[in-house]
Amino acid sequence: MAALTFDTPASGAAAPFAHARAEFDAAATEYRATCPDGQLARFARDALIDEARLTPKPGLVDARGSGAHSDLDLDTMLRSAHALEPTFHALARASRGALPGVALRTDLARIGRAGEAAMMRATRGSNAHRGAIWIVGLLVAGAAIAHTPFADAARGWAHAEHICETGAQIARFDDLLGRPATLSNGERVRQQYNVGGARREAQEGFPHVMHAGLPALHAARANGHEEGAARVDALLAIMASLDDTCVLHRAGLAGREAAQAGALRVRAAGGIATPAGRAAFDALERSLLALNASPGGAADLLAATLFIDRLVQHRIGGGTSWNN
Repeated sequence: MAALTFDTPASGAAAPFAHARAEFDAAATEYRATCPDGQLARFARDALIDEARLTPKPGLVDARGSGAHSDLDLDTMLRSAHALEPTFHALARASRGALPGVALRTDLARIGRAGEAAMMRATRGSNAHRGAIWIVGLLVAGAAIAHTPFADAARGWAHAEHICETGAQIARFDDLLGRPATLSNGERVRQQYNVGGARREAQEGFPHVMHAGLPALHAARANGHEEGAARVDALLAIMASLDDTCVLHRAGLAGREAAQAGALRVRAAGGIATPAGRAAFDALERSLLALNASPGGAADLLAATLFIDRLVQHRIGGGTSWNN
């Protein structure tokens, strides 16, 4: 079995808990002191790095190679992640003390476009993380607005929901300075196949983070799987139900069927940590490579899952922090 690489230690499982919103404001001052904008930016950067380095991933760039991509490799992905740290910092800073609305949405979009330009310079013209700027960037903004403390796992899960909902509120507003009529690949796919894409994922509160990625990650840890395998299982849980516009753009409905059905087969076999699951994973990867399909949307949502997970694991008041 190819090496499963990872950068942070495993933690115990967490389960969903009811919202604990009354605690948010009481802990806001302490949160600002222990997890300022720069910390959020580092968490976001590290989530992109963790996702890029995770190996193996089907059809995606990882430590083995470029997957279905001809213009990306691991070094390029890492350069992009580091180049985006100032963008995430700017997103957090712009959101601190603000409320979701048209003005904030427009300001964040302006920062995001500058971040895209920085990414393209770092990658010499390759799109490594455009989707992640939107997905993870909204969660950075949501975390900055929410003033969210993470004192224990129970409260952390409720706060994760609060961050996702805050990011969703921002995404529901229009960008007043939006791009002209030229459609992106993702927008063309959204219209052609009548799917929601990254925009709807954000507007609906990041359901593939809260209801697929995080539960699968925590369940795999609870079952004793090592951290790399748990993260691959989280990716597969996202892939199993996501209408991934990256897959649809490259391989159409056949690609979506291969990605979703193949991911479901790996999960049904017990995940990548089992021999049967690894065999199903290898078959999934072969089918995606044959179709030149890369689940880039699922990869962005895995990075978002790892960002939220890192926040949930962060402890205030002198406890453990997974910050590097």
